[in-house]
Amino acid sequence: MSGRTEGGAVERLPWGLALAATILALHPTAALAHASDRGHVLLLPTGYYIAGGALAVAVSFLALALLPPAALDRFWRKRLSLFAFGDGLRAIVSLFSFAGFALLIAAGLFGSRDPLSNPLPLVVWTLLWAGFTLLHGIFGDLWSWLNPWYGPWRVVSRLAGKRGSETWPASLPPWLGFWPAFVLFFAFAWFELIDPAPDDPARLAAAAGLYWLISFLAMLLFGYGDWSRRGEFLSVFFSMVACFALFERSEGRLRLCWPGAKLLSAEPLPPSGTAFLLLALSSVSFDGLSKTFFWLGLFGINPLGFPGRTALIGIGSLGLVLSFVLLAAVFALAIFLGLRLAGDEHSFRETAGLLVWSIVPIALAYHIAHYLTVLLVDGQYALVALSDPFALGWNLFGTADWMVEAGVVAGAESAWWLWNLQAGVIIAGHVLAVLVAHGLAWRLHPQPSRAALSQFPLTLLMIAYTIFGLWLLATPTAG
Repeated sequence: MSGRTEGGAVERLPWGLALAATILALHPTAALAHASDRGHVLLLPTGYYIAGGALAVAVSFLALALLPPAALDRFWRKRLSLFAFGDGLRAIVSLFSFAGFALLIAAGLFGSRDPLSNPLPLVVWTLLWAGFTLLHGIFGDLWSWLNPWYGPWRVVSRLAGKRGSETWPASLPPWLGFWPAFVLFFAFAWFELIDPAPDDPARLAAAAGLYWLISFLAMLLFGYGDWSRRGEFLSVFFSMVACFALFERSEGRLRLCWPGAKLLSAEPLPPSGTAFLLLALSSVSFDGLSKTFFWLGLFGINPLGFPGRTALIGIGSLGLVLSFVLLAAVFALAIFLGLRLAGDEHSFRETAGLLVWSIVPIALAYHIAHYLTVLLVDGQYALVALSDPFALGWNLFGTADWMVEAGVVAGAESAWWLWNLQAGVIIAGHVLAVLVAHGLAWRLHPQPSRAALSQFPLTLLMIAYTIFGLWLLATPTAG
């Protein structure tokens, strides 16, 4: 899985690379990280897909600009109450998760050296980072129950006689905001995208174990709530993605809502939170870009003679930083121009911190599109490896003897439906992003005309997302 990138169909359009270069200069969009090799090259009329996707986003903006705000507000507020449940079992679930995590670390250290036979890389990169993010976009914040810190923290806090975060030795300074999570997420992205062997079981076990220990010590120092909200990057990331989910929990009751409805009631993020969300998007966009013929050609590297990740550490590190800087700059420019067009007196900080939530549907859409093949193929490897974590001939779950069917993503027919599904998901994600952005804009600008004007630059950015994202799925990659 190390350094592998997933994609879809390919059409070498004469204007494709030039167009991509222009869009990249404007904004590196969100593709998602760490997927499997492309198994096919299929000639499809991707130019029509790109034009149609951009048109769909533009038409969505125009249609929403004509809708009365009250009608859209009623649409977003609809809820279906389901059932109530409490947090009584949360610590127990987390303790089981911690036990599973410890077993995976042991498997990484003492199990098979093959990343496709050892469960640790498959669970981390496929089930957790690829699949679990998708589940958060559907069901909500599952990580708050399943993370491996909450249960052990509760046990230690009870033994120490501590009942709340206010009793812990220190508090996380408010001025730090989300910067601790930002730094840790950047380190995670560098390890995943730039490190020569992120899926080596022993190397990954050492990194994951060290991260668990650092986070646990921080929770003991600052309290679980404070560190998980602003320091533990997985908790921060999953909670942001969960704002798109179809389910929400309010006053102990689970309710069904429209996808993205919770984003409209989100509070504006501080600059550190805005930077964190933009880093999440820019890092995964760079993963999709980093092995394209276009990117490698910029540095004179022959994509047909891919030199491997070790030779590209400097280039990769530069690209990871540059992708964030470009994304932050272009997003800031879109917000600034929107404020000028609307002629409103809202602060740049408040506007950017609120409207950045509209990018969450785009991130989730690219996650689904980019990780589709890795979930279909490497997900099977994960089920096999989990039955025999130490390569000792066990069959704990009856899946150790399963034959992995890689043909599910091979062949012309599979390539056709994979590409169409990926393209459809990306376009739908951008349309939903426009919908959410309009709802957030009406919070800032009660006058519909001002709200529409304020969204015009951001909509152009989303159209660029669509074009670049579909091109990214279709362009050839190396490695």
